[in-house]
Amino acid sequence: MLKKYLSILSLMFIFILSGCNNAPITAESTGVWNHFFIYPFSQLIQLVAAIFNDNYGLAIIFLTIIIRFLIMPLTLKQTKNQEKMKKIQPEIKLLRDKYSGKDRETQLKLQNELMTVYKKYEVNPISMGCLPLLIQMPILFAFYYAIIKTKEIALHNFLWFNLGSADPLHLLPILAALTTFVQFKLSTSEVTEANPQMKMMGYVMPVIILASAWKLSAVLPLYWIVGNVFLTIQNVVLQKIKRKTASNSF
Repeated sequence: MLKKYLSILSLMFIFILSGCNNAPITAESTGVWNHFFIYPFSQLIQLVAAIFNDNYGLAIIFLTIIIRFLIMPLTLKQTKNQEKMKKIQPEIKLLRDKYSGKDRETQLKLQNELMTVYKKYEVNPISMGCLPLLIQMPILFAFYYAIIKTKEIALHNFLWFNLGSADPLHLLPILAALTTFVQFKLSTSEVTEANPQMKMMGYVMPVIILASAWKLSAVLPLYWIVGNVFLTIQNVVLQKIKRKTASNSF
């Protein structure tokens, strides 16, 4: 689990750093990534902004929420599988203890037994792993890059700040860090309690976000805040549904 979060975090900042010096996106931009992913999102941002009377701040907020809603089924499916996996952990542990040998034959028997258990409880191990992330990440990164590379965004103001400049009051970086912390705690509460390294990451990530957002264009922490708030609300709702379901089962 820690390795997965580290990989995701590393990828995020690799993309951020590599994207900072990229030229503005246009119809003439070359490359599959630019032409088929970033440019359509850039056009969508400008279209929605025009609907909101050239308010690019509202356009970013609106599209962030819509995109999160669209990928939410993947998140819900992954969460559902994770809950099922928790219930079958005792059986899995027994199987791993039974087939603890490292030889090929023993490991093959273990895999067959595990697949039988997964089928019995209707658990899809693929839906718990990288597949949902592999589907979500291109969408999220394309939208992120579109925000960075759409030059029109930097020409507009929203609330008290210019979208293309750092927040002069530094409220957005602070809010981005706080919402990152809250969202992380809610989504990984059970894991962090059992893993000190994950608990430490819950404190390190907001610091990294704060430092990154301090001098970045204000539109980026705005995007992070909206995404974090959406995920926080989603986690709260899911936890309430989970508690209600658990209470009704007794």
